[in-house]
This record gives sequence, structure tokens and C-alpha cells, in this order.
Amino acid sequence: MAYLGEDIKKLGFGMMRLPQKDGAIDIGQTKEMVDLFLGAGFTYFDTAWAYAGSEDAVRQALVERYPRERFQLATKNAAWINCKTREEAISQFDTSLKQTGAGYFDFYLLHNLGESRTRCFDEFDLWTWILQKKEEGAIRHAGFSFHSTPQELDEILTAHPEMEFVQLQINYADWENPAVQSRACYEVARKHGKPVVIMEPVKGGMLASPPTEVEKILKNAEPNSSNASWAIRFAASLDGVVTVLSGMSDLAQMRDNLSYMTNFTSLSDKQKATLAAAQQELNKMPLIPCTNCNYCAKVCPKNIGISGTFTAMNYLTMYRDRALAASQENWLVEGHGKSRAADCIRCGKCEVACPQHISIRRELEKAAAALY
Repeated sequence: MAYLGEDIKKLGFGMMRLPQKDGAIDIGQTKEMVDLFLGAGFTYFDTAWAYAGSEDAVRQALVERYPRERFQLATKNAAWINCKTREEAISQFDTSLKQTGAGYFDFYLLHNLGESRTRCFDEFDLWTWILQKKEEGAIRHAGFSFHSTPQELDEILTAHPEMEFVQLQINYADWENPAVQSRACYEVARKHGKPVVIMEPVKGGMLASPPTEVEKILKNAEPNSSNASWAIRFAASLDGVVTVLSGMSDLAQMRDNLSYMTNFTSLSDKQKATLAAAQQELNKMPLIPCTNCNYCAKVCPKNIGISGTFTAMNYLTMYRDRALAASQENWLVEGHGKSRAADCIRCGKCEVACPQHISIRRELEKAAAALY
């Protein structure tokens, strides 16, 4: 089924994690990946102003080598990154046009809405601006990407029904994850009748190497199928999905994705049962039951990034990857201007406020020992 009047296959090329060579994007390998992707009949490419070097790589590997009508290109505006004026935010669009050389964008997104980031798009009135660019023909479809709660997504879509699509983080690990709420966000988008572009179907590559217990379930069901294939097929089987973005980083990943998505069919009942078993196994893991309500943060005298710290600790439990967990803690805590777990003065106000009755002081102490 075509969405938004576009005939787009269910696999999109997410160009945030392109192959690297000598500390820079490997344009040669990227060109080979682009050729394989287009040769298999796929057409949707996703980049962003904020993805370092990606838009330049898109120009060299795609735009300068293929007729413009051969592909759809999406890019994004991150007004919350160092923009003090509306003009600075809008200038990102002109930069993207120059860097990609694309002439126009098939899909243009207000990038990473949610929490305090949404305010930037409101204050600069980029909602009106993006529709003006569409009227001018510089944008064909206007939408936004989103990382926050289903309640906030509902508020944004209610306030801005003119948005044509929404890009959401959806994967089988986060489907019922109280910190991400993939299913609930997806259902909000569908309630508003908005087509969905899916990002992070393999959770940044983590579901390509899931916990051992989960991998056993998948391999017992289909020994020859990659772990990543289960994640992408799960996302692509959902109704109302425009395409599923896979952030492919090398030719091997591209070939693997094309092997099962070229003639994609939705998951069977048996395959869905396999993934349900995998989800149950994930649910057995001793995760901190934080829902990101952030009631604790409102009363913390030290402004500690409690929910972000707990998300990082859950990454450590699930994937046994300390470096990955530490990077998450760095982004979700320090990257959001919060204090770290070690700054806790153990006052206990957070635990009084927590509706999940988490022993927050104890968990913060564990985090400080485990993450740094």
C-alpha cells in the first residue's frame, strides 16, 4: 500500500551510521551500498543536518550519481541545537539543500520533538514555516520525528493536524518498554491517522546482538535468519508504516537486509509467537521499572538525571555492554544538563515522589559504581 501518494518499499536507508574509513565516511563503500539498495528497487533515503558528514555523503553517493526522480530523500531540522533565533533555525534548511544538492526534499522533518526540545519549534513557529516551504515546492511532505511520551505525542498531533507523518522509535524490545512506550506512541499516531516512518528498528544495532537467551529463541526458530531480520520484519509488519529505516553501516548489513526485505511478507502467526517468546525473555531481566515520569526529578535538590541513569543501567543489564551504557548515561544525563548519580546526597525526596516505589538512592549508588 502506498502512503502519502508515494510508492515506497518497506525498507529505508538510514544514513546516520555510514561506514567509516580513516576517521571519515567511506564514500566508496557508501556508493556501493547505494547502488545495491536502488538496484533492489528501494528508494527512501534518510539523513539529517545533525548527522555529521551524512548530507555531504548523500550528495556524493546518491544525488550526483542518479536522476532526482529515482529516489526519495528525507532530512531534518534540529532547531534545539544551538539556535538562538528563528533565522538560525531556518538556516539549517538552506545548509541541507547546499550539502545534499537535492534541489528539494521529499520528506522534511522537525527533528527529535519531545520534552524541552519541542519548545524551540513552537517559539520559532517552524510549524508555519515548514508549510510555507511545502507550498513553495521545496518540501513535498512535512512531518516530525519524536522521542517522548504518548501523552505528549497526542498533544502535538492534536495541535498540529497538518503534519502528514510521524517518525517513531519502534522495535520489539521497546514495544512495551515503559521508558520508551513504542506501542503506545504507535497507537497514538494511528489514532490520528498519521502514517509512520520507523526508526531504530534494531535499537541502534543492539538487537543484532541480543542477550544470549533471546538469540537462542530466534535461532531455534529460524537458524539461517539474522537477529536483525527479526527486528526489522517486526517493525515492517505493522499497519500504516511508510518504511522502516535501517542504519546500515557496511555492505554485509545491506546485503542481509535486502535478502529478506526485497520480497517482504508480514510475519506469520508462528513468527509472531517466536518474537513474543523473545519479548518475554527480555521481560525476565531484572530491569529498573522506571517509567520516565520524572516526578523524582522535580523534587531532587541536586538536579540528578535519575531516569536517564536508570535507562543506561537497563542497557547494561540487557546488553552487557558497559561502553554502550556509559554513552547512554552521558547523553541522557550530562547531555541534558543533569547531574550524575554520584552527586546524590541521599535525601530521599525522590523515593517519596516515585509512583513505582523504586529504591532510587540504592540504584543510583549502583549506577555510580557500574558506569564510571
